[in-house]
Amino acid sequence: MKKFYLSVATVILLCGSMTFTSCIGSFSLTNKLLSWNKTIGNKFVNELVFFAFWILPVYEVSGLADILVLNSIEFWSGDNPVAKGKKYIDGKDGRYLVECDGKGYTITSENDKSVVRLDFNADTREWSTEIDGEHIVFLTFVDDTHVKLPTPDGNYKIVETSQEGLYAYQQEIIASNLALR
Repeated sequence: MKKFYLSVATVILLCGSMTFTSCIGSFSLTNKLLSWNKTIGNKFVNELVFFAFWILPVYEVSGLADILVLNSIEFWSGDNPVAKGKKYIDGKDGRYLVECDGKGYTITSENDKSVVRLDFNADTREWSTEIDGEHIVFLTFVDDTHVKLPTPDGNYKIVETSQEGLYAYQQEIIASNLALR
């Protein structure tokens, strides 16, 4: 009987430790599986595959792998091992190949073969790029509700990550651009 109580206590402790981390995780494996399902055919085929994957427990296994392994790795290391990969995106002015290596993105235009690299530095919490050999930081996370963004005059402004904060920043950029003309 003691083993039973010890097992129950262990399960409760493990479940509690997962809920107290305050990290839901991105569920990248499950989301990639769902995204793949959306691309294989029309809505009827997608629905049949969806039901088949629930019956065969594919979604259950991917969700469990996300919960127990991948989201934990993402929480403790800051990197998601599944987020890496390649994807094609069709834009208004052409098609782009977006490659993720877990530390940033490389975006290649299929039109003119131009390449842009976006890097994230987890230590400084900055997104940056390099233009003509110059390292340019274009976003820095200040805290959970504020980011530091560049202004047209070369300075940086702290902006609240809300609709109002973004709108105010956008209006300031438009006004600055009009003043420069």
